[in-house]
Amino acid sequence: MTWSEMQPLLSQACWDTLYMVGWSTLIAVVGGLPLGILLVLTDRGGLLQNTVANKVTGQIVNIARSMPFIILMVALMNFTRTITGTTIGRDAAIVPLAIGAIPFFARLVETAVREVDGRLVEAVQSMGGNTWTIVRKVLVPESLPSLIAGATTTVVALIGYSAMAGTVGAGGLGDIAIRYGYQRFETELMWITVAILAVVISLIQFAGDYAARSLHRRGGSSGPAPKLRLLKAKAQAQASEPAAADVGKVA
Repeated sequence: MTWSEMQPLLSQACWDTLYMVGWSTLIAVVGGLPLGILLVLTDRGGLLQNTVANKVTGQIVNIARSMPFIILMVALMNFTRTITGTTIGRDAAIVPLAIGAIPFFARLVETAVREVDGRLVEAVQSMGGNTWTIVRKVLVPESLPSLIAGATTTVVALIGYSAMAGTVGAGGLGDIAIRYGYQRFETELMWITVAILAVVISLIQFAGDYAARSLHRRGGSSGPAPKLRLLKAKAQAQASEPAAADVGKVA
């Protein structure tokens, strides 16, 4: 197969892969972010402590994560057909890709949010902040570099999943590698596909790492962001005022 014959195939395959991964990532972030935060909030000692809800949600996430993607695609065929009207093609592949990525990203979110300094949460609570304020002003902003890193990991995993989806007619680079590289013995095309996947993954990883480092430096090399440091200092000052007044009365 000549390059002029390969080029349109590879161009369409790259677009199909980016299309599937892009939409799947968006759905995974929208679904996985609140799910991961919920796992933290409902855990023991959390702001919305609920052992039953935490255990049930955690178990569902664990079961979904443990299922191999190829089996998940087959198990969701009827659901995929209901949503998209078909089980073949890039639109159909988005359904199992997104469902498989949501619990994966949710666990990464949970890990990132748990790393937030608990003293910041206490500072906002002492100023009358409710749960939604704490999530919006503390948990998400302070864990944002780790969330970006988790999203990058999710995108890389989804690229691998999309290659597997190509084995069942989803299109993309995986489909090209199987149909032409393996079944038609076009070894050169298969290795070109592998090289493209390696370059794409490297670029995405570099961009994600750069964004995470930039956000981390903006918030300070260590400790909370300046705004939250001020909140904490203000809360500590308010807490020390009654103690100072008591000392004055004794004197």
